[in-house]
Amino acid sequence: MRPKYPPDIEAEITFLTSEEGGRKTPAYSGYRPQFYYDGHDWDAVQEYIGVFEVCPGQTVMAQLSFMSPQCHVGKLYPGKEFLVREGQKVVARGKVTKILNLEKSAERKKALEAKRRGENNDAT
Repeated sequence: MRPKYPPDIEAEITFLTSEEGGRKTPAYSGYRPQFYYDGHDWDAVQEYIGVFEVCPGQTVMAQLSFMSPQCHVGKLYPGKEFLVREGQKVVARGKVTKILNLEKSAERKKALEAKRRGENNDAT
């Protein structure tokens, strides 16, 4: 599943081996586990850079797109560490390497939510 909009962040992700409690099977671009930091789980689609499949034990660069980007502005920054979880099971560890389009995504999401609520931001 390709994200509809440009990615929000870039990150380096290292998948745990199955012996470490991670996945037993590969993850593929479009994978949508929980992105966990600061005590909260968030939905994010992962698109891997240069590869389609990542096996347990491998490290990959990825671009992530959040379902709720407005919740992450000011909280994520290069060097911020996070976990990748499937439910309560940690399957990978990662670190944010770049903030890409997070603020634009947050603005777009807020505008869509306002439109759904029937708010009109036009000054007429």
